[in-house]
Amino acid sequence: MKLERVVYSYVEVCCVIGVVILGWKLVNILWLRPKKREKLLRQQGLNGPSYKLLFGDVKEMATMTEEAKSKPINLDDDIIPRFQPFLHKSIQTYGKNLFTWIGPKPVVYIMEPEDIKDILSKNYHFQKGGNPLGKLLARGLVDYETDKWSKHRKIINPAFHLEKLKKMLPAFYLSCSEMICKWEKMVSTEGHCELDVWPYLQTMTSDVISRTAFGSSYEEGRRIFELQKEQADLIVEASQSIYIPGFRFLPTRRHRRMKEISKKVCASLRTIINNRLKAIKAGEASNDDLLGILLESNLKEIQQHGNKYVGISINEVIEECKLFYFAGQETTASLLVWTMVLLSRYPSWQTRAREEISQVFGNNKPDIDGLNHLKIVTMILNEVLRLYPPGVALARTILEETKLGKLTLPAGVMLYLPIILLHHDNEIWGDDAKEFKPERFSEGVSKVTRGQVTFFPFGWGPRICIGQNFAMLEAKMAIAMILRSFSFKLSPSYAHAPYTVITLKPQYGAHLILEKI
Repeated sequence: MKLERVVYSYVEVCCVIGVVILGWKLVNILWLRPKKREKLLRQQGLNGPSYKLLFGDVKEMATMTEEAKSKPINLDDDIIPRFQPFLHKSIQTYGKNLFTWIGPKPVVYIMEPEDIKDILSKNYHFQKGGNPLGKLLARGLVDYETDKWSKHRKIINPAFHLEKLKKMLPAFYLSCSEMICKWEKMVSTEGHCELDVWPYLQTMTSDVISRTAFGSSYEEGRRIFELQKEQADLIVEASQSIYIPGFRFLPTRRHRRMKEISKKVCASLRTIINNRLKAIKAGEASNDDLLGILLESNLKEIQQHGNKYVGISINEVIEECKLFYFAGQETTASLLVWTMVLLSRYPSWQTRAREEISQVFGNNKPDIDGLNHLKIVTMILNEVLRLYPPGVALARTILEETKLGKLTLPAGVMLYLPIILLHHDNEIWGDDAKEFKPERFSEGVSKVTRGQVTFFPFGWGPRICIGQNFAMLEAKMAIAMILRSFSFKLSPSYAHAPYTVITLKPQYGAHLILEKI
């Protein structure tokens, strides 16, 4: 009996010690460490709200965002208070040398171009971090770091070479033609019609990705797109929840659905990839699409080194395909819809672009040389990317104490690079920064930015978006074909409501009046 009491006492003591250690760790993670970081940031001249236990600023961010989303804004209103109201209010309160809180993690806002250049050029040092739940949407090249990122970039690069992109133009043309045919049928009776162009542009860009990535039609990939869109909504919803360590591992209804979506998408893509690998072995596969080029590049890398580990696995190919689907469709659809909205507001630029397209192509199909010589269209697209960048910010994480400009930042701090704030900054672009003036890009991007990192809709540095040329060619093709077929203006029912679910979108669609030319 004495031995049993001793054992019980020992177990009780161990349990008490375990609880104390766990409690101390929680106190440290949720209170002591954040308050220490807050003190260090304030000592260096940064300002921001005081840390709030568990929530940080997430609760206020979510409340303000929901309130802002409840109604549209006027066409000439500043768009930033609508989709980033907390950030807008914080800058007004604390100035540009700012930090806020995502749960117990401090977020430092970097708005100095030289600091942004430093962060984006040192991609091995400043890494992405990010929302772990976001990995369920897409990992791949956008998510990997250091040597793994370098290996994937090398294998994927051939898919985006100019010669390969040339072979994808017919897919761009076919997808755009199908959309335009649908619009022509709608306007055929009276010569004009009111139409929400947003879902059509999403379908068209989805179709382009399906054809260029997998050689299939949009119909075959529709379920993947629907699932990826639902996943994006769930991730945004989760990011606005209270921070509880380890909570993402709990089998809540939302978390179960997110994992279920991820499994379904992976299963669909695995089937497509396995079928392609069988075709490659049988000598029947085409390598003109992104998947074919990726698999071919991967096999060459493995054969060259005689080691399968220098290549990428099937699971990694699946992640790259998920990224093709989501990033390729979302960004270009966003660019195109805001281009049509702005050209509706500024008909003189619509006319100038149409005249240029007519001069370059006449009645011929758009080709790559002509698309690359569309100066006015390029100016317009760059100005749209400045005012309405699909991705409004980039984030990086400090892994160890780091010197950045005049700051010394502790490990665990998140850096937030607000693309859209720099794109709209009067000090950088002048008093007309929020106005649509494509002529500011008349001498190219480098001339207007004077070599500073003040315009970076596709990122900058070694990790600049690998699909930038793909997206711009697709956008030029679409705009060229739309402008040859239609003139358009805003419908009285159009409601201006930019908001973000991963990318910048029109909350209530884009209702325009199309007129056949």
